[in-house]
Amino acid sequence: MLTVDFSRFPLAPGDRVLDLGCGAGRHAFECYRRGAQVVALDQNGEEIREVAKWFAAMEEAGEAPAGASATAMEGDALNLPFPDDSFDVVIISEVMEHIPDDKGVLAEMVRVLRPGGRIAVTVPRYGPEKVCWALSDAYHEVEGGHIRIYRGDELLGKMREAGLEPYGTHHAHGLHSPYWWLKCAFGVDNDKALPVQAYHKLLVWDIMKKPLATRLAERALNPVIGKSFVVYATKPHLPQPAAAEAGEAASTPAAEPAAGTTTKARKAASGTKSGAKAPAKSGAKPAVKASAKRSAGAAK
Repeated sequence: MLTVDFSRFPLAPGDRVLDLGCGAGRHAFECYRRGAQVVALDQNGEEIREVAKWFAAMEEAGEAPAGASATAMEGDALNLPFPDDSFDVVIISEVMEHIPDDKGVLAEMVRVLRPGGRIAVTVPRYGPEKVCWALSDAYHEVEGGHIRIYRGDELLGKMREAGLEPYGTHHAHGLHSPYWWLKCAFGVDNDKALPVQAYHKLLVWDIMKKPLATRLAERALNPVIGKSFVVYATKPHLPQPAAAEAGEAASTPAAEPAAGTTTKARKAASGTKSGAKAPAKSGAKPAVKASAKRSAGAAK
């Protein structure tokens, strides 16, 4: 289940992609399939180990084209272990609502994104998220839970303040909002409630089969109750410094960038590579179904 719409956020083979706070790796896997050079980073070591296994399984099954690469690694979103301008694309999906210093995360993403590069940010949408908070304290008052609800204009403002230029927005996962309202109403840890079980089966069926009826329903529901708010933006190129005099244009060195706009390149931390021992091919397809079932509850 993808939140980023790659028809609005095109990816070219060979693009260097950072999936920041990758979680179970759904966007990282899609980028790998599209031929990108992917780094999936998360602070959760257990999830990163699973993502590394999936990368290896995909490589073994021939799901990624020649030239694609994939690395899974643990890391801190506020202190990324990469030099400036390391990536062509950065994706951060359903992560910023968990982090107190969201401005710090945006600053780090902008730092490692090259000028002209693209970024996709997704967060829970204000309206559906507000309903979840009203129905259940347990939904958000947990360690590592949601600490804020973004209004669309607030998120856009913070991205512009960080130096990004938003160029598109939309809402996603309209079918998932009622599921989370049911979870909050019956208890976020109560998976045995019949309405919750029934709706979960619907979502798994939708993810696995993609029937026309649910595709049309979600398309109609997204503008109204879409669970996620998605923003696409670019990092502008730095303006070229003007020569003090026209005759010195060819020989005048470029002006130093403003203090704080670059940092000393840090040695990239080594991560788990896609060349790790791959699981048998026969295990890949069943795991896809299991992943789809987990994905039915992934939109936070």
